[in-house]
Amino acid sequence: MPTLAVSGGDTVLPPFSVGAIFTEIHVGSLVALFLLVAAALYGYGVYRLRQRGDVWPVGRTVAFVAGGLGSIASVTVTGIEKYDTTLLSVHMVQHMVLSMVGPIFLALGAPVTLALRTLPAPSRRQVLAVLHSRVARVLTFPLVAFGIFVANPFVLYFTDLYEQTLLHSWLHEFIHIHFIVTGCLFFWPLLGLDPLPNRWPYPGRALLMVLSVPFHTVLGLTIMQSSVLLAGDYYNNLGLSWTDPKADQVTAGGILWAGGEIVSVTMLGILILQWVRQSEREARRIDRALDRQEAAEAAEQAREDAAKITNGAPADTRGPGSDPA
Repeated sequence: MPTLAVSGGDTVLPPFSVGAIFTEIHVGSLVALFLLVAAALYGYGVYRLRQRGDVWPVGRTVAFVAGGLGSIASVTVTGIEKYDTTLLSVHMVQHMVLSMVGPIFLALGAPVTLALRTLPAPSRRQVLAVLHSRVARVLTFPLVAFGIFVANPFVLYFTDLYEQTLLHSWLHEFIHIHFIVTGCLFFWPLLGLDPLPNRWPYPGRALLMVLSVPFHTVLGLTIMQSSVLLAGDYYNNLGLSWTDPKADQVTAGGILWAGGEIVSVTMLGILILQWVRQSEREARRIDRALDRQEAAEAAEQAREDAAKITNGAPADTRGPGSDPA
């Protein structure tokens, strides 16, 4: 969290710019430690698989490390983190990435599947026991996860909680982790790459994703049109001479509105693509089953014909499935 020294309406932090994202680096946080540990564990798992000759899709590694951990790092160890308690609009970008973009890419990396393929048997059984425990079943049930995911922003921004996160660094860090966890609870069962409980069929997943869109719209428009400034006392006391807190709040609401819809529509497209691929795999499976059945009928007919010839009876020249009449 940045330390502001107010003096004559100016602060230590200069006006926010794109360049500040790359120059104001902040690595001394709990989230940064989580990113390093997660990247090391995932990389070690991939290494173990390759050492024993197994294949792990490169796309999953890229999704988890670059897309998931990379997107989270881009808003927690850069200038985004430096300014997230100074500008509500910057915080809202961070909110969208931590709760939606990062969890989606983490889920596409299938880390649970990787762990189950690399852990020894006792540890693997413990992981499965946790995944299928009553608590996990309740939290990952799509309607429960949907309710938590949708309700959290309303509780955060329309109570005193948001201002408290600006005043207390430990609560600020906790909210970051909370965003990531709630996003994972919502998106991981929907994507369905890991063996999690409560995986709905694709039509139900797509419907749930569609239902999430209006909530981002309502929340974003409410923030944009609100006459009450979120954490108004805090932002006014900063004495920033280079920004207007009210105009910044309008920008923040627009980011939430547009960003939520963009991510939701993208996620819906991913689900539809997965649905199409599953249908194609099911069609190929049915075709293979029919081919095996026809081959078995032909082999049975050939054995019957051979038996008739051996017994001196005329062979049946009718093909498999022909009408005896």
